[in-house]
Amino acid sequence: MAVQYPQLAVALLGAWILYSLVKSIISNIQNRRKAQALGCLPPHDVANSFLGIPAYLETVEAARQYKPIQYGMSLHARGGNTFVQTVLGARQIATFEPENVKAVLATQFSDFALATRSKVFGPFLGDGIFTLDGSGWSHSRAMLRPQFAREQIADISMLGEHVDSLFDTMPCDGRPFDIQDLFYRLTLDTATEFLFGESTFCLSPRKAASSGPLSKTSGEKGFAYAFNRCQDDMLNRLRAQNFYWLINPPEFRKAVKTVHKVVEYYVDKALEKRNSSEEEKSIDSPNSRYVFLEAVARETQDRKILRDQMLNILVAGRDTTASLLTTSFFYLSRNSAIWDRLRSEILAVFPASENDDKITIGQLREVKYLRYFINEVLRLVPPVPFNHRFAIKDTSIPSGGGPDGKSPVFVQKGMKVTYSVAVMHRRKDIWGDDAEQFRPERWYEKSKHGWEFLPFNGGPRICLGQQYALAEASYVLVRLLRKIERVENAQPQIIDPLLKLQLTMGHAEGVKVRLYAN
Repeated sequence: MAVQYPQLAVALLGAWILYSLVKSIISNIQNRRKAQALGCLPPHDVANSFLGIPAYLETVEAARQYKPIQYGMSLHARGGNTFVQTVLGARQIATFEPENVKAVLATQFSDFALATRSKVFGPFLGDGIFTLDGSGWSHSRAMLRPQFAREQIADISMLGEHVDSLFDTMPCDGRPFDIQDLFYRLTLDTATEFLFGESTFCLSPRKAASSGPLSKTSGEKGFAYAFNRCQDDMLNRLRAQNFYWLINPPEFRKAVKTVHKVVEYYVDKALEKRNSSEEEKSIDSPNSRYVFLEAVARETQDRKILRDQMLNILVAGRDTTASLLTTSFFYLSRNSAIWDRLRSEILAVFPASENDDKITIGQLREVKYLRYFINEVLRLVPPVPFNHRFAIKDTSIPSGGGPDGKSPVFVQKGMKVTYSVAVMHRRKDIWGDDAEQFRPERWYEKSKHGWEFLPFNGGPRICLGQQYALAEASYVLVRLLRKIERVENAQPQIIDPLLKLQLTMGHAEGVKVRLYAN
């Protein structure tokens, strides 16, 4: 008798559906028992229609309107501090609760991992400290951490030349310009000099070597486009959940090659020096210039490892500090009283009559209002506003379950837990009724903080470059406010920040200002 393939296919499909249904029922029963054993209760479920496609479309629309934080706040209003939702077929927990974030990042660190991040970000960032888990991450951190702990990190004299170039580039006579563009060029210059020992000199292209890495990438603009294109597609891959592999367009692959080529230029130079007598002379010389890449190259000579690690640090070193500085001027240009107070306190510690080379890390810490101002910038617009982890075993988080939201919540192995420090930083029950207002003075009242303020992550994976980023931002702000007497907003139509979310946060329309020098 002839085989009836259509009937066979229908039978197999029916058997698979029945098997999947039975497996799901058994799994749900087992999970309920595990949850009961842990004293867990289910959290609020944000209703989604079939497969959570609307939730995905909502995130895309929020990104299109440049309102990612507002979207996070709307979810908070709907679901509370912790809830479960479905996005593209994947159920996940979202939390804005400090104790839950603390559990995921610190006290229950071994229960959670990055999991798919290495696949999602891998084409661009490779196997670096921000994409690896387990022993790979431990090795990366052990290799990189000593470099950030060295005394050279506290030496901010390297920044002086680049801030001088910033002043040469920016108009200080009241002409409007986008200060964000200049800050991204500044931080690329400082990051490449610190990491690689050779700046890209984006602010002063005449200083750049004609055979330098950017000369083959259509200059700074070509590299900036490639760098930003990579980050755009990384975020699109991340939003696509388990379907990330569908997002791999030719333009993305081309941009990745461009960025890799620039970083490999520096890696090859470091390896060449490492294998020459010049390296031994520089190590022995008391006046030798500290170069991050050369220090790491003494730990490994693997070209790909060096490229991936340096690219991971470059993304953080360039983008987070540029985001912080740009947002600082967004608020300064809209708050003249804050500008006047900050400038006054800076001049009290750094009189205009003193040379800029007298500025030290210790003195920067003396300007308390500067520290509180930066905290407030990081509170309202943290450079990395959203993050996540995956449970690598059946576990729980401390709160969010039950009608009152105070019971533990069961987290099944493989489940994604997302958290938003941006939303957490705006909770009125933590920060007061004015939580969404920019008010640096609140930090006089709240000089101590815990997990409710987390601009640089926390736990074992806390940002290695936190102190370097804060020192650089503080130095740049001091130099600018010493020289510039007044700032004006050149975008009066933009009241709240229009934020473009990539791997870090940027201002979609830039930050246009008018500056008036002394």
